[in-house]
Amino acid sequence: MKILIIGGTRFLGRYLVEAAQKRGHSLALFNRGQSNPELFSNIEAFHGDRDGGLDILGDRRWDAVIDTCGYFPRIVQQSADFFRTKTGHYTFISSISVYKDLSHSGYDESAPLATIDNTSKEEITGETYGPYKAICENQIQKAFPDGALNIRPGLIVGPHDLSDRFTYWVTRCAKGGDILLPKPEDRELQCIDVRDLSEWTISMIENDAKGVYNASGPDYALTMKKLIGVCRTVTGSHSEMYWVDEQFLLDHDVAPWTELPIWIAEKESAGMLNADISKAIQAGLKFRTMVETVRDTYEWARTRPADYKPRAGLDPEKEKKVLEAWFNRGDVKA
Repeated sequence: MKILIIGGTRFLGRYLVEAAQKRGHSLALFNRGQSNPELFSNIEAFHGDRDGGLDILGDRRWDAVIDTCGYFPRIVQQSADFFRTKTGHYTFISSISVYKDLSHSGYDESAPLATIDNTSKEEITGETYGPYKAICENQIQKAFPDGALNIRPGLIVGPHDLSDRFTYWVTRCAKGGDILLPKPEDRELQCIDVRDLSEWTISMIENDAKGVYNASGPDYALTMKKLIGVCRTVTGSHSEMYWVDEQFLLDHDVAPWTELPIWIAEKESAGMLNADISKAIQAGLKFRTMVETVRDTYEWARTRPADYKPRAGLDPEKEKKVLEAWFNRGDVKA
C-alpha cells in the first residue's frame, strides 16, 4: 500500500513508519522537518506546515493517510478537505480524553463525548484537548463516511516517549532509595506500548478497518503496585517503597500526572486509565509483556545525556521533604 503519514519522526509516528516498513508498504511523510530530521532519510518527505501548507503534496494519491498530530479543529478540517479526493482511508489518532465522563471505569466507544462551545482558542489545555479531539474525529468522519478510522489511545509508553510519564517510574526505581508512591496500591491503570499500538494500527489499515476503537492495554488487570514491581525487578532496584495517602500528597502540593505520573487524583478523571478495550482486542490488538516494555524503555533512557531534564516527575528534593513529612506522621512503609 501507498501510505502517507502526517508526522512520522517523533514518538508514535516513528514506530508507525517502522511497522509499515516491516510490512513492505510504500511510505511518504509530511511534517515540518523540525523533529529528528535525520530519521528515515530513505523515505520520501514533504516539509511544510499543515496549516495552509498541504498544497506541496499536489495531486498525489495514497491508499491511506495516517494523521498522528491533529489537535485543532480548524486545521484538521483543512486536512479533511484536502485529502477527501486523494485517499479512500484516513486514520486519525485521537485520544481517550474525548469522553465526557471519565469519572467511571469501563466506558466503551459509544460513551458520550466531551463538548466545548468556543474553538477559537488554539492552545492545548486540560479544557480543550479532549473536546478538540472529539470535534476533529467528527470532521474526519464526515469527510470520509466510508473510510474513517478513529483510534483513541490511552497512555502511550515505551522508548522515545518524550512525555517522561512512564519513563519516570522506570528510572526512579533504577535510582533506588526511598520512593514516594501514591495510594492505593491496587488502583488499576492502563498503558500501551507504542510498538504494539503501531503494529496494530498498520494491520487495521491493511484490513480496511473503519470506525472507532479505544486502544490501550494490557489485556489483564495492571495495578500501580504490579508496574512498580516490574520496574524494580528489571532495573535491579535497591529501593524502599512508601505508599502515601492521596490527600496527604495533595496537601503537600504534589501534582497528579505531572509530578507523580500515572497518578490521577481528581474524581472527574479517575477512570481515564480504565477504558473498555475489548473491541480493539477482538480486532487483533495484542500486547508484549510489561517486562519487555520496561526493559526497552530503561535501555533507551540510559542513552540520554547525563544532564537531561525530564518533562515529568517529582524533584528529588521535594520527594525527600514530602517523605520526611510522611514519616513524621508515624506511618510505616508498605
